[in-house]
Formats: sequence, structure tokens, C-alpha cells
Amino acid sequence: MSAKLLEVRNVTRRFGGLVANSDISLEVAKGEILGLIGPNGAGKSTLFNLIAGLYPPTRGNIVFAGRDITRLSAPARCALGIARTFQVVRSFDSMSVIENVVVGALMRHAGARQARHKALETLELTGLLARADGPAVELTPPEKRRLEIARALATEPELLLLDEALAGLTPSEAREGVELVRQIRDRGITIVMVEHVMEVVMPLVDRAVVLDLGKVLAQGLPSELVRDERVIEAYLGARHRAA
Repeated sequence: MSAKLLEVRNVTRRFGGLVANSDISLEVAKGEILGLIGPNGAGKSTLFNLIAGLYPPTRGNIVFAGRDITRLSAPARCALGIARTFQVVRSFDSMSVIENVVVGALMRHAGARQARHKALETLELTGLLARADGPAVELTPPEKRRLEIARALATEPELLLLDEALAGLTPSEAREGVELVRQIRDRGITIVMVEHVMEVVMPLVDRAVVLDLGKVLAQGLPSELVRDERVIEAYLGARHRAA
């Protein structure tokens, strides 16, 4: 494995009497795509939010690029090089598409001209350049997902957290989304993605971590996990066993 970029060390998160994550440990290597999968209620979103800095773990540590970031806020983590998208798309609908992305670019570029240049570059990568000057509110749902990715990329992250970025897409849109994710990784950006569409995510990721009931059930290569009886029983189902 390449050098470690992210380490989650024995992380537990409690919400009152509910244990959403229990003693979770995982590593993400620089330049890889890691899938975070599991059934509903497995603790994926909680772990994703712990990595992003929405709230701190009850116990355990999170290390990014060799630095303990366990108690850092989400903006501080973004400044260090961690960016995220949201499962429920969040755009500034009163602003134009490019203005939405400039918001992200201002993390690295204080000057308006430089921030706009970065925003245009990112919109070209995400296929939204033709919509740059139009209002964000007029984008289709798939385009709004791309806008979220563009805004996150404009912060120039080392680690990009994608929260169901391929959800709700048609097969052709999903194929385009997969290609975009690969292009992002080819630019040297490490990716952790939460996804539910197994037929899409398993061929895409380098490794996957399967959560169940707040714990790591299994982790490894996709080809190994789809044959793991524990994973089949907890999540993939009988049709995957038959396949």
C-alpha cells in the first residue's frame, strides 16, 4: 500500500445511549479510491461526518497526513486539504453556477480573479462550463451533484469525501459519474465514497470497508468482499451469492 493519508484509529461515537460507531479502525492510502458501504443504519454517515469534522468522536483518533485532527473543526480540516459533498445536495440557489464554485476556490485564492480562474477550471473538469453564468437553481439534479463536486474540488483538496454522489442517476449518468471520479483520482486526489449502488461502486473502488451495526464487518478488495459470506448475509443478499 502507498503512504497513508488518513487513519481512523479505534473511533467510537455515541449519541446518548446509541452507539453509532464502535471501535472503528481503517486506513486510506494516498491516491486510492476507498468505498464505504453497508446496509442502512450501519453507521456510514456517522463515520463520514466524523472524518469531515461535523462532530468529534467520543473516543479514538483521526489522523490526516500524519497530523492528529480529532478535535479540529470542519473548516480547519478543509484548510488542511479535506473536502466533502453532501448526500442532500446543498447549493446557493440565488447565485450563479460559477459563483457557487468561487465560494470553494476562495479557500485557496484570496483574489477574485484567481478564484474565478480556478472555478472555471473546475467547471470544465466537471462538465458544467457551459452553465457557468446561469443560475444554480436551474440545474438538473445530476448537474447539482456535479456542482457540489466542483465546489469541493475548487478548495484543492488532497482528500475528497463523496457522499452518495452517484445516487439517483440514470445508467448513462452513473457511467459519466464514474468516469469523473476516475479523472479526479488521476489528478492525484484521494477519494473516500459512500455509495449504495453496488453494481456501480464495486468496479470503481480500489478497496472497500463494509460497516454493519456500527462496526467494521469486513474490508479488502471488492473481488474478495463479494465472496465474503458475512458481507453477503449482512448486505449484498442472495442474488449476489448466486452471481
